[in-house]
Amino acid sequence: MKQILIIDDDIYIGNMLEETLTKEGYHVLRAYSGTEAVLLLSREKPDLVLLDLMLPGLKGEEVLPQIKGIPVIIVSARMDIDHKVDLLLEGAVDYVTKPFHTKELLARIAVQLRAAASCAGGFRLSFDDIVLDTDTHAVTAGEDEVRLTRTEYAILKLLMQNPAQVITKSQLLERISEDTPDCTEGSLKTHISHLRGKLREKTNKDYIEAVWGIGFKMKEQ
Repeated sequence: MKQILIIDDDIYIGNMLEETLTKEGYHVLRAYSGTEAVLLLSREKPDLVLLDLMLPGLKGEEVLPQIKGIPVIIVSARMDIDHKVDLLLEGAVDYVTKPFHTKELLARIAVQLRAAASCAGGFRLSFDDIVLDTDTHAVTAGEDEVRLTRTEYAILKLLMQNPAQVITKSQLLERISEDTPDCTEGSLKTHISHLRGKLREKTNKDYIEAVWGIGFKMKEQ
C-alpha cells in the first residue's frame, strides 16, 4: 500500500484529501505545520508528499528542500507563475492550484508514483523471507509489506548488508548516523525491539539476534 503524506493546516481540505485517498487505497499520514512535517519525515518515508505553502511554523518553501528522495506535489492557492517555476526548479515534481478537481489530483499522484517506481533501480538485499529494496526503501517479509520508521530501516539495512557479522552498538550508531541522526545509545534498544516485533508479526520468526555484551546480528533460521 502506497503511503502519502498530506502537509496542510486546513482541516477541511486535509480531511477531504484523506477520505479521497483512503478510498483509492492509499495509506495517509497528516502534518498540520511545517515543523511537524519535518519531524514526521525524520521518522517516516512516505511514497509521495502533498505540500501546502501557507503553513504555520516552517513555510512550505522551507520544508521542500528538506524532503529528499520523495516526489512532492505542491497544492496551493498561490497562482504566481514565477513562484511555481521556482518551486519546480527547487525539486517539486508538480504544482496543483487550489481549488482543484480531485480526479485531476488523483491522476497527477498516480503519474508521479508510476514515475518514481520506474526510476527505482531495484537493488535488493535478501535474508530468508525478508527483502529490502535500497532504492525504494520498501521492506517485505514473505508476501507482506513491513512499514518501518527511518531508524528501523537503517538498522535492518546495515544488519542485512553484513548478515554473518556481529555489529556492535557503537558501529550501529556510527554507521546509521547519516540516515537517522535521531538514534541514540539510549534509544537503540527500543528501536531494535520495535523492528523485531514488526518482523515477527509478519513471519512468526525472530530475525535479529542479540549477542550479549557485543551487539546484534541477523539470526539464522
